[in-house]
Amino acid sequence: MAMSGLTKLTKLMAAFAAVISIMFAATTPSQAQSGTVRINVVKAGFIVGAGGGSGTLTFRGHTYPLTIGGLSLGTLGVSSASLVGTASNLHRASDIAGTYGAAGAGLAFVGGGQVATLQNQRGVVLTLRGAQVGFQATLGVGGMTIALR
Repeated sequence: MAMSGLTKLTKLMAAFAAVISIMFAATTPSQAQSGTVRINVVKAGFIVGAGGGSGTLTFRGHTYPLTIGGLSLGTLGVSSASLVGTASNLHRASDIAGTYGAAGAGLAFVGGGQVATLQNQRGVVLTLRGAQVGFQATLGVGGMTIALR
């Protein structure tokens, strides 16, 4: 009888601990959130292109300055772009830092529109749109690196 009571008490304690854990987990913000991104970049190149710029991330009521860098292969021309959009799947502002990859072909003339969806190694997805000024033809692989300043 004493063993049966001890087993019941152990099961009751385990159930109580599980309920408490669920309650604390429910009050902890573990859901990924989105932020607003603004990026200004300038790219130039002949065969190998390089670009850089700056931007901001607005996340949970704070604005964070960003540094943008990039490299692409198969580039010809000079262009600048002002892009705005969202950064999804953020748990903290520092998640935006990383290398975003993209592969494809594109051609833009003065006033051309740009739309891009990129993802980094932390799973953050940037969905950007905006205007590009200048001429640039790209065929190949490109990427963008973002760092918090």
